[in-house]
Amino acid sequence: MTHTDKMVVGVPNEIKTHESRVAMTPVGVEELTRCGHQVLIQAGAGQGSGISDEQYSQHGAAIVPSAEDVWRHADLIVKVKEPLPVEWPLMKPGQVVFTYFHFAADQALTRAVMGSGVTAIAYETIQDARGNLPLLTPMSEVAGRMSIQEGAKFLERPFDGRGILLGGVPGVLPASVVILGGGVVGSNAAKVAAGLGANVTILDVNLDRLRYLDDVMPRNVTTLYSDRHSILDSLARADLLIGAVLIPGARAPHLVRREDLKRMLPRAVIIDVAIDQGGCVETSRPTTHSQPTYLVDDVVHYCVTNMPGAVGRTSTYALTNVTLPYVLQLARKGVDRALAESPALRHGLNIRGGKVTNPAVARTFGLECVAG
Repeated sequence: MTHTDKMVVGVPNEIKTHESRVAMTPVGVEELTRCGHQVLIQAGAGQGSGISDEQYSQHGAAIVPSAEDVWRHADLIVKVKEPLPVEWPLMKPGQVVFTYFHFAADQALTRAVMGSGVTAIAYETIQDARGNLPLLTPMSEVAGRMSIQEGAKFLERPFDGRGILLGGVPGVLPASVVILGGGVVGSNAAKVAAGLGANVTILDVNLDRLRYLDDVMPRNVTTLYSDRHSILDSLARADLLIGAVLIPGARAPHLVRREDLKRMLPRAVIIDVAIDQGGCVETSRPTTHSQPTYLVDDVVHYCVTNMPGAVGRTSTYALTNVTLPYVLQLARKGVDRALAESPALRHGLNIRGGKVTNPAVARTFGLECVAG
């Protein structure tokens, strides 16, 4: 597609369990249609985020009845979550799909996208000039803050937890919260846990990051260099453990092994936010909002793969604030020129023409990596 072509941009309904986000807001529709592009929105796509079909159509979108209609006609598909197996046959060669993919955690998805001939640009690997991941940041902020909300809930006895109030009360110790990783998820989790009065420990391998966190966090947050010994010591004290480790594009490392769980307090809670990338706890496996937890060795595991989906309205607006400029670039310039002119989008390119272009994904599955 040359950049002079007008593009058809499609937004299908998200079908992952309890996923209430949508990939575009009415302002995105307005911006695209003003530039002469056509926007197809599947009927009901915005419902979980409180956006009606009427609001979309008022701003120029065409509302279409089915996902098939969206996929058949769109040059550029904009989504929130990775295409699920029922959507794989709908992908067509030459189409651009722009969404969270998390390929390293899913070999079947990687193979399906390679076989489909689409150009897959992943939100989670788009990188700006400072090395930040701007499209992951707002969802990491949401997931980090939510991890404490959920952790506080699952520490309650009716939810199988230890029966502990996160902030304690006068005369009774507050909960001990241990956070593995001091990035966006970890720092947002720490902020909320500290605000509720918990004793918080953040572990990270980046000393500059720990110095920064030590400066900005309140006094009930302690920073600790992350190594095997400090992790094991911290596990023994943790009422609530937050897994917040990220290696961009790659599988998360297993910092907590199966045998480490026996060091933990009975009915302690693990919230593994890294589950999108495979999880940083060996015993983690993906769960859903309808069945979020399970027990292993008397430790509660919460491993929901789309945590921000539970707060769709907040998450949709936070996400589309950062994705829309890239959608506009792709629509205005066409994929070839957009990739040529934007280093950030080139970082986002994961698969093109059946070949993997992201080194971390290629390494994970032992595949050849070709330049995009």
